[in-house]
Amino acid sequence: MTNTVTFPGSTIPTALLGVGTWAWGDSYTWGMGSYDSALTEATIAEAWEASIEAGVTLFDTAEVYGKGESERIIGRLLESDPGRRESLVLATKFMPSPWKLNVRTAMRSALEASLERLGVQHVDLYQIHGPVSLRGKAALAEALAEVHSAGLTSAVGVSNYSTKEMASIADELAKRGLPLASNQIEFSLLRRSPETSGLLAECRRLGVVPLAYSPIGQGRLTGKYSAHNPPPGKRTFSNHPMGKVDTIVAELRRIGDANDGRTPSQVALRWIIDKGAVPIPGAKNRKQAQENAGALGWEMAPTDVAALDRVGLDGLVSLSSRFWQHG
Repeated sequence: MTNTVTFPGSTIPTALLGVGTWAWGDSYTWGMGSYDSALTEATIAEAWEASIEAGVTLFDTAEVYGKGESERIIGRLLESDPGRRESLVLATKFMPSPWKLNVRTAMRSALEASLERLGVQHVDLYQIHGPVSLRGKAALAEALAEVHSAGLTSAVGVSNYSTKEMASIADELAKRGLPLASNQIEFSLLRRSPETSGLLAECRRLGVVPLAYSPIGQGRLTGKYSAHNPPPGKRTFSNHPMGKVDTIVAELRRIGDANDGRTPSQVALRWIIDKGAVPIPGAKNRKQAQENAGALGWEMAPTDVAALDRVGLDGLVSLSSRFWQHG
């Protein structure tokens, strides 16, 4: 059983599980500093420590998360223990807003600002956050190649790219001697479309690592919520009625009970790993980080994977998803 993955272009192996840090510093969607009083920088520090203790060393952030606060929080955590940096895989993202027509200058400036907030000299993975730039794939690939050549990132990736878009930019990067390391997409039992559309198969063909964000449906697959107890806040992605989600959670519980009492979250994450993707769930505190890490170190029976396939959903299509989520 393979337990680690190394991004093409990087030399640091990471577990088949990471930590998504969208919630760290975010008040609008996740309520830090507003409606979620339990989410604080102290609980984030506990999640950070628990993740690393469990061997989870990939931390994914973005310049837009909390308007840069997610990166600043990670920077403060690194500052308290600078010797830890070399064992971690830090990933962040560039927002390719349509008005950023000089994408080479914009990307270089954005990455330098991210590095300053993180307090590091380079990141291990730099990703284009979405397929919304008005510039072509050649211009975007050239910008990625330049920040890579400057030593500001070890590997480069994309996010929310379709199969065709991913293949196109991979081809442009290859012309510049650079592999496409990753494509970060929403993939979970609430949104199976990356698998059913053939995107995961294309990732395998190209040697691209698929990273799965919102892998437990922004908390909806944890078993904590139900049709009678819906989640608070603004769940942006695959916002299916909880009645449909309850059916999936029931199957997750059944499989978890038969596998040493694994939780619904752990089973949902393991399903993604067994599909060949690397889930990056959020972790607001030590307990969540430890629970997430329980997705590692075991494999699901093929019959259980198939059972989850049958109850899984393909995701919802909305105006925002058409604009943003091509993959």
